[in-house]
Amino acid sequence: MRNLMLVLAFDGADFHGWQHQPGLRTVQDDLEKALRRTVRHQVVVIGCSRTDAGVHAAGYVANFCTTSPATDLAIFRSVGARLPKDMTLLHLAEVALTFHATRSAVSKLYRYRIHNVPARPCEQLNQRFVYHFWHPLDVEAMQAAARHWVGTHDFSSFASAGSERETNVRTIRGIEISREDQEVRMHIEGEGFLYKQVRNMMGTLIEIGRGHWPVEKAPEILAARDRQAAGPTAPGRGLCLQWVRYDLLRLPQPSADLLAMAGRARPPAGFERAVVERQPTSSAPLQPDAECLQEPPA
Repeated sequence: MRNLMLVLAFDGADFHGWQHQPGLRTVQDDLEKALRRTVRHQVVVIGCSRTDAGVHAAGYVANFCTTSPATDLAIFRSVGARLPKDMTLLHLAEVALTFHATRSAVSKLYRYRIHNVPARPCEQLNQRFVYHFWHPLDVEAMQAAARHWVGTHDFSSFASAGSERETNVRTIRGIEISREDQEVRMHIEGEGFLYKQVRNMMGTLIEIGRGHWPVEKAPEILAARDRQAAGPTAPGRGLCLQWVRYDLLRLPQPSADLLAMAGRARPPAGFERAVVERQPTSSAPLQPDAECLQEPPA
């Protein structure tokens, strides 16, 4: 048994987020379909973050375990050919058995983009990737307010309903807000985030940037620990997960039980493989020049 790490990019506009939801299209479902057809056994993919509907990713990290004898390069090419047109596989590599895309993460960087001019972003073809907010925004005021949220705090004021966590304490390493031509951009790095935390923080900063609230209200909102004290939730289309940082050299060593289980694992055959064969394929057609895996021996 091997543990493989994947790095993906996807346009989240037509997805209902990462996590599997019955009857809805999700990133996890489309990825698992492509993986099943490649490795010829059932897979459960672990994602680094539960991105919301409409949220994008430039460097989303996931991992899964496989008993396939195929090489990493063959799996990379086969999965990439089977993914839909709004997803792409950037990297695939074998990692330690103890690597976990969520728990092993050291920090994550999100970027939020606001198209901040009266005209809609259709001319730039960015309407799927930015939030159009035409009221002028005071970037300096937004940056001054955001400084109050850097550090380790209880972010209950920015935790939406549905956030099932033991604690709402999180560490934000830095927040940078700048204007790039017609866009106002926020880059926020943290060790972990609550459900919709970044979008709730962005919605609050917009209220400050447009002049509805003073900068001094930022620490009061944080101290309130009440979602009602903060601003609205900014739309998902402006948010993108840029990258996730890991320290692969300091992962814990696998236990003896884990090593024994990995050693006993065998590629599926017979009935188990036949069940996977009947699963629907990905919606993406196979490219004519794609290198496909040969079927493993039964």
